[in-house]
Amino acid sequence: MSAEPDLQHIVVMGVSGSGKSTLGAALAGRLGWRFIEGDSFHPEANVAKMSAGTPLDDADRKPWLEALAAEIARNEAAGRSSVIGCSALKRAYRDILRGGAPTVRFFHVHGDREVLADRLSHRPGHFFPARLLESQLSTLEPLAPDEDGVVIDVALPPDAQLDAAMKAL
Repeated sequence: MSAEPDLQHIVVMGVSGSGKSTLGAALAGRLGWRFIEGDSFHPEANVAKMSAGTPLDDADRKPWLEALAAEIARNEAAGRSSVIGCSALKRAYRDILRGGAPTVRFFHVHGDREVLADRLSHRPGHFFPARLLESQLSTLEPLAPDEDGVVIDVALPPDAQLDAAMKAL
């Protein structure tokens, strides 16, 4: 299989409820790239911990992030670009993900706390309880100027978010 020109990996990041999966799947569909749902890489212990209302700590997140970086590396080795939905809340977490390939970019879906809380309240049955939003917001480290990425407004409709992501490419 020959490698795609300009092989790259996009991590659609943000707190729970920001729409990472919605934007990530739409972006991957538009580009014809593989979409990777980061939540599906969480070990059962992480899902159980979050379901019980306990925030994850760095030690909990490390194997999950390493598994996602390995998935990015597998796609890179196969010559496939990819789009990944992953919270990537701290720069240190993004550094782990960047280790998977030479070109890993971040599209941060971010916005107003009230919009995020409202979205979380409309996701019945999801393992992430709305009460953990504050812990994620307090953990969040916005993209630094030297990080390859852009911020996309969470309040935009999905089509407008996709347009903003495409323009950023």
